[in-house]
Amino acid sequence: MRKLNIGLTEEQRQGVVELLNRDLSDAYLLLIKTKKYHWDVVGPQFRSLHEMWEEQYQTLTETIDSLAERVRTLGGYPVGTATGFLQMASIKEDEGRVPTATEMVANLVNDHEQVIRNLRQHVDQCSDEFHDEGTADFLTGLMEGHEEMAWMLRSFIEGEALAADGSNVNQQIKTPVGV
Repeated sequence: MRKLNIGLTEEQRQGVVELLNRDLSDAYLLLIKTKKYHWDVVGPQFRSLHEMWEEQYQTLTETIDSLAERVRTLGGYPVGTATGFLQMASIKEDEGRVPTATEMVANLVNDHEQVIRNLRQHVDQCSDEFHDEGTADFLTGLMEGHEEMAWMLRSFIEGEALAADGSNVNQQIKTPVGV
């Protein structure tokens, strides 16, 4: 790492760069998975999922670039190889088969939730352990983005149809007498 005079020790910066590279690796694998699902999805949900995933992988591309630039800002070097991403990521590839559309959505929900948990922990570490409030704030913004993407995905597969008042639509439908 380059020597910098920004109010953080070299050890603090190295610790933060390690966290950022883990987050970068997760984001890269999530991008690959989202893009692959975008290509492979079939069925009645094709168009809506295809479009949602295109938006999400574009957001992930921007996230990846921001993470790499934050690493460079702190004097480090971002992970930049498939091997490095696979070694550092907490999420896993989806190898060997093409899941159903619903399984794809569920897999991405699980991955985003894993990334959110990691980011939440990394925000705390940046603040408490490394005293880098700038990176903590940066990661908080990324976490909020993943929370929104996870919500969009969860909304696709969760719950029952609800009426405007929040009650279950199926419970409001009454069977006519004598039928």
